[in-house]
Amino acid sequence: MKEELGKKFREHFGKEPEFSFFCPGRVNLIGEHIDYNGGKVMPCAISLGTYLVISRNTDKVFRFRCLNFPETANIHLQSSYSKTGKEWFNYPLGVINEFLKEGYTLSGLDVLYYGNLPIGAGLSSSASIEVLTAYALKTIFGIDISNKDIALLGKRVENEFIGVNSGIMDQFAVAMGKEHKAILLNCDTLEYEYLPFETGDYILVIINSNKQRALADSKYNERFAECGKALKLLKKGVHAENLCAIDTNMFENNRSLINDPVLEKRALHVVSENERVKESQKALSAGQVKRFGELMYASHQSLQDLYEVSGKELDTIVEFSKMYDGCIGARMTGAGFGGCAIALVKKDQFDDFAGKLTTYYTQKIGYAPGVFASAIGDGVRELN
Repeated sequence: MKEELGKKFREHFGKEPEFSFFCPGRVNLIGEHIDYNGGKVMPCAISLGTYLVISRNTDKVFRFRCLNFPETANIHLQSSYSKTGKEWFNYPLGVINEFLKEGYTLSGLDVLYYGNLPIGAGLSSSASIEVLTAYALKTIFGIDISNKDIALLGKRVENEFIGVNSGIMDQFAVAMGKEHKAILLNCDTLEYEYLPFETGDYILVIINSNKQRALADSKYNERFAECGKALKLLKKGVHAENLCAIDTNMFENNRSLINDPVLEKRALHVVSENERVKESQKALSAGQVKRFGELMYASHQSLQDLYEVSGKELDTIVEFSKMYDGCIGARMTGAGFGGCAIALVKKDQFDDFAGKLTTYYTQKIGYAPGVFASAIGDGVRELN
């Protein structure tokens, strides 16, 4: 890939690239819709991601090119920038702006990006570009900034420059990922630990529903509000700062305080999903991959029935996975209403699984999914 991108770089800029970098995308293995309720998430970096080949120039111009998009930009170096339009190059431009705000001195750059992450599938292509760009600037200009601080910088770009009110999980996972490791992350405190993700005869499979996630943002805000209402009612009987501070017994003893079937379902998902994350931590630490698969199925059932954020497309993927002998676990991952599901499938049955799932899904939904095998890999890095 590095050689091929070097060739493309020469075609675009008529010179050799000085540096090459890669930043992965991410999936969340379990712990969905609990980050804003005080729980922990379990993301990992994947083998798909974004590549960057780059050289300095003396023209004081940032020349942005991407093999995935037709839009190009030549932007002169100035003291600050603001977002214009919806073009892809606003993401690296926002990172450059953040470095300039911090007082770092930059020069012009010729940059070429290429990503093999499906855009808009919920695998964090935007966080991948942000962290990748920041890591490249750190390396090229000798800037002293940790990967953890790069993740926080990427979140600021997403929130303040791009205008999307997202959390820290995506940037953290792609900046801090480790091969064969899941990250158990507290999104509030940024406390984290690495867990072994040794899956033996099974591989992580990512299934892109190819359904656009049009509802995700509005429903996300709706669920956020519902959880707040449920917590307020439960606080009449329990002392808890957030829903994830409530265990199953506390919830069962006080659920009558909610007196609203919808809010009750939302709260029950959060409480039970938080406990599934704890169970998953135990299972992975003990090498019990089949137990982890069971928890994946249970997580999806809860997201489908209690939190109501899955949808026909994601449910169809999980439905097929349950019927397939070589699959031990599957669930939607991300905000829901489209995007991706993940599954644990026997390595030597991947091609069979992908073919049969594609046929089953296409018959039910009317178009094909994308099915990818993925390793759990390291976070952002320079390619030597």
